[in-house]
Amino acid sequence: MPITTGDMTVHYGPQEHGGADSLLAPIIAFIDRAKRRQNLMIAVQEIDNQEIAEAIIRVRLRGVNIDLVVEQSYLLAKSKPKSLEGAFDAGGSHEINRTLFSAILRSTADVKVDFNPDIFHQKFMILGNSVLTGSTNFTTTGVTKNLNHVVVINDAEVANAYKKEFAEIRAGRFGRNSLDPSEVPKEARVSGMRVKPLFAPDHSPEMEIMKQILKARTRVDFAAFTFAQSSGIDDALVAAHDRGVKVLGVLDRQQANQKWAAKSTLQNAGITVTVAGGRAGLGKVHHKLMTIDDQVAIFGSFNYTKPANKSNDENIIVVGDVSESDAAARGLQEQVALAARKEITRIADDFGS
Repeated sequence: MPITTGDMTVHYGPQEHGGADSLLAPIIAFIDRAKRRQNLMIAVQEIDNQEIAEAIIRVRLRGVNIDLVVEQSYLLAKSKPKSLEGAFDAGGSHEINRTLFSAILRSTADVKVDFNPDIFHQKFMILGNSVLTGSTNFTTTGVTKNLNHVVVINDAEVANAYKKEFAEIRAGRFGRNSLDPSEVPKEARVSGMRVKPLFAPDHSPEMEIMKQILKARTRVDFAAFTFAQSSGIDDALVAAHDRGVKVLGVLDRQQANQKWAAKSTLQNAGITVTVAGGRAGLGKVHHKLMTIDDQVAIFGSFNYTKPANKSNDENIIVVGDVSESDAAARGLQEQVALAARKEITRIADDFGS
């Protein structure tokens, strides 16, 4: 069952690999909530899942205004065709992306491809005062094979932060072009809990994550798809470990074994790191998930890499505060953080080595 705390719900999945929740169902349900003349804003890396595409088309046909931005890379062929005829041949690993893109266009949705020469890595939707975000790509692999999370927040302040980011995206302000030194991330209170949305590269999410780690008193748990030595997060974790904080992590097997990965840095410092994924039909450990002192949880699309922080388009949500004094808020944020830690532990136990 999803974890609901007031106006926020977190889904961990997929159920196909022992997760508590479907990842597809909340995405479809969020889209289907849209009513005639409402605006549904979607910023996602790619769409290759037929059911998600059909849901978008379905609400468009009943009068919902669709504003969609996707990454161009998944619409391009891997190489230039060798003939004029070849340009009209269907095929290739991304043909489903092109087919669904065309179908959504034919529904008269407003569809754009990104202008970011790096990676458009967003995974969020906005409908009224509600936001759906997380680590889940809108792909069949993303919702059925990769370990991911989906977060739904019903709050006007949070939605406004995402609407502002979406307006920048639609204006072509991507990556380094979106930097504004005067822009400061704004906190909201969702059912009493401190919730802070941040966007990369505008808000340097890496610094926020490092700041939260520096506040840790007892433990930090994380599950991360890509964790590079170019990130400063590994240094912050090592510093936390050195002052007696218990640090436990799960990394995707394939990514963790790359030369540039931070696994060796963490393990050499004595931090317990489990690698998982890539077996028994499981895809990737695709989370970008961290919990601190069972009081703070960090969700979103942000991988722990230099490009994610400097040039890609990303978002994170920080939920909770280790110094929170309100008992009710502390109770809610503890539910959120403990559930996240439970999922990280499950992945390590079920898929780790």
